[in-house]
Amino acid sequence: MTSRTAPELLSLLTAAGGGWVSGAEISRRLGVSRTAIWKHIEALRLLGYEIEAAPRKGYRLVARPDLLTPEEVRAGLATRRLGRVVEYRETVGSTNDLAKEMARQGAPEGLLVLAEQQTAGKGRLGRSWTTPPGAAIAMSLVLRPDLPPHAAPRITLAAAVAVTEAVREAAGVAAGIKWPNDVQVNGRKLCGILTEMEAEMDRVAFVVLGIGLNVTLRREQMDPSFRETATSLALEGAPPVRRAALVQAILARFEAVYDELLGDRFDRVLDRWRALSVTLGQAVRALGLDGQPVLEGVAEEVDQEGALLVRDGAGQVHRVVSGEVSLRPAHAQDR
Repeated sequence: MTSRTAPELLSLLTAAGGGWVSGAEISRRLGVSRTAIWKHIEALRLLGYEIEAAPRKGYRLVARPDLLTPEEVRAGLATRRLGRVVEYRETVGSTNDLAKEMARQGAPEGLLVLAEQQTAGKGRLGRSWTTPPGAAIAMSLVLRPDLPPHAAPRITLAAAVAVTEAVREAAGVAAGIKWPNDVQVNGRKLCGILTEMEAEMDRVAFVVLGIGLNVTLRREQMDPSFRETATSLALEGAPPVRRAALVQAILARFEAVYDELLGDRFDRVLDRWRALSVTLGQAVRALGLDGQPVLEGVAEEVDQEGALLVRDGAGQVHRVVSGEVSLRPAHAQDR
């Protein structure tokens, strides 16, 4: 929206909770003419807002479009600082790249970058993560935690907890976490999380937390290399849910676990991660950065820095800190 009046008008209609707001009240509150009000009503309708007009009653908001605009995300947002400042793009190469650029320019903690379409997004281990228009959530948060660099991976685990709990609550889907940060449903990847950090020797300068969540993505819209391993809320039978509502739920959950992390209560976050894990107790195969197997065993625990502890067939415990971990068939534990 290019005019300040349209967002202010939308806020007035939203605050009415579906009730009528008279033209006289809008004119008084916003300081504009009745003709200007109609012009802005039409602008909102072009964006997909369903607004009813009636003589002697005024206007009321009937339905909202499924957009990730600042107005949609802020309407009902329950956080104190995360997502209060929003940078929105219809199309972007990578929300993480834009967030990093803004962080280097001094963007505050909590800045949220959102895009309807992401054309050159990044996943873990250099993989691509693209999002077609309107079918997914591509979001990145700028964080400035008072943490030493070695503790930054905790943010990734905290984010996985927040996304998984938000999906369960807002969409009713039984999601779980595959180490370290893939949110899965029925063994297929629903959401990817990528954290990128810039730091000095002993202090984090900023962290950009990127989250890509498939919402209504159909199988044919997915990259062919991911079609057999990825899924979306719609493909898992979730009822329709507005993407802005999912963003709000993720932000609220993440702010809570992030505060626990910063408040030296990371043990609580880890307990929630363990409860949601689909990796712990399972036979796993760890792959190196080159994709080659380096270890097989049973995933027993995750430590304070987010490393996975795997016990091999000889009983030795190994600390896996990077690379990829895949779940093996259940009978593999008995071999």
